[in-house]
Amino acid sequence: MYTVPELPYGYDQLGDYISGTIMQLHHDKHHQAYVDKLNAAIDTAPALRERSLETLLADISSLPESVQSAIRNHGGGHYNHSLFWQWMSPDGGGEPTGELAQKINERYGNFQGFVDEFTTKSLGVFGSGWAWLQPDMEIITTANQDTPIMQGLEVPLLGLDVWEHAYYLDYKNKRDDYVKAWWNVVNWDTVQQRFDAK
Repeated sequence: MYTVPELPYGYDQLGDYISGTIMQLHHDKHHQAYVDKLNAAIDTAPALRERSLETLLADISSLPESVQSAIRNHGGGHYNHSLFWQWMSPDGGGEPTGELAQKINERYGNFQGFVDEFTTKSLGVFGSGWAWLQPDMEIITTANQDTPIMQGLEVPLLGLDVWEHAYYLDYKNKRDDYVKAWWNVVNWDTVQQRFDAK
């Protein structure tokens, strides 16, 4: 049975950037709902319990049609959010260092160029979805709870949830204000660890 991972920080520890109210709702309600519906789907196809969620998502078209949509949507939601919580920290913000910074600078000219491009892509997602930094330094977006591994791509280094549930209580319809604030909590240590491990 899948479970919602504990946050590595308190609900209200992201300060003025993402409120405790948003974090609690996002983690305890939205993420929990994905897990509950994913588990319900797996219950109808118990053979899938032997496989990791990552392999299920990476091979979504091979799954029984009866559970494909549920695993895509709710499994994707669980997978994406489990990563998302790790990509934020009360001690976040700033800039990456070392080889990761070098690769970003090579691709985007400098860190601000990367921030600008990532922000543009985030704001360009129509409706609900995510923006991602891939290990090859490409910035891509996906709709809904789709994840890059569904497209045969590598696990992302960094991702931003741009569903309205991630920011509406704090920022109303101003996604641009949310994205701008989010850079202050990005956990570059986690991004660096994922980069080093690739």
